Amino acid sequence: MFTNIFNKNIIYILVSLLLLLAATGCGGNEQAGVNDSDTDRVYRIGVTQFVDHPALNLDQQGFLDQMKLEGYIEGENILYDIQNSQGDHNLAKTIADKFVADKVDAIFAITTPSSQAAAMATKGTDIPVVFIAVSDAVGSGLIQANDKATGTNITGVYSADPVEQQMDLIGEFIPDIKQLGFIYNAGEANSVSNINRAKEYVESKGWNVVEVSVASSNEVQAAAQSLAGRVDAVFVPQDNTVISALEALLKELQDKNVPLFTGDTESVRRGAVATVGNDEYDCGAQGATMLARILKGEKAGEIVPEEIRKRTLMINKTAAQNINLAIPQSVLDRADEIVE
Repeated sequence: MFTNIFNKNIIYILVSLLLLLAATGCGGNEQAGVNDSDTDRVYRIGVTQFVDHPALNLDQQGFLDQMKLEGYIEGENILYDIQNSQGDHNLAKTIADKFVADKVDAIFAITTPSSQAAAMATKGTDIPVVFIAVSDAVGSGLIQANDKATGTNITGVYSADPVEQQMDLIGEFIPDIKQLGFIYNAGEANSVSNINRAKEYVESKGWNVVEVSVASSNEVQAAAQSLAGRVDAVFVPQDNTVISALEALLKELQDKNVPLFTGDTESVRRGAVATVGNDEYDCGAQGATMLARILKGEKAGEIVPEEIRKRTLMINKTAAQNINLAIPQSVLDRADEIVE
């Protein structure tokens, strides 16, 4: 009888130990935030871009490249649905609505209009949105404050342009400037914000401002024609509408020897004279790191939005020579990149 009781106790102890080990193993996986289903999961990401031009394409490429470095390989553990609204606000909304209907795991939005459309479409859902290439995230209604987590489904990288530095750069090239022209789309909140900052700054320096607003890229050439004989230089912010018609703008201004300064570096590669601009490729990579954090378990609303971390002073030497514009030695000495 004693032997039977002893054997039963041994069996009970062994079974208890096995159950304890099994429970400990499961608990370890939970603590790491990993479960069996996650190892085979394929994430579906909607990528929405407002218009096709080199600066924004760099944003997208930086994003895709960094996602690989974060361990997300397309076709293996992640799938991208990449859409471009071709400058059409209604199409941007349609794209965002479709992503929500498709129940994507997250939306990566490039530019202010695409980000606003994604924010509106995902309202009331738990689909996270990561934005980039947004100059004024607060003014455009995406977030409440630059330095605080939103508590919503939205976070991202805001890239307030260094407008004052851009205006000072124009002043270095043209010390006796009196008239500065602006071309932008008043329907783009980021452009309005940057133009207002630029106006306030240059008017404090005694410069006169001549503004022309366009509603579509088809109006850019006419806008350039209207400014060419009236201003000493033209500045275009990171405006999706205007930059998508940059070649037409450049042709009109170069014919009249009017220098063009822009808010983005890729436009300098294409023929503008110079800028202090955001590094768009790095901006995309920065946004990818934020999205990776979300896919790994963090909530978008708990991630504090980040300011773009890298800017570049770029000069196009050929563009300046073509309009007989001298490049100050002080600018050459500081330049991060010179386009020959």
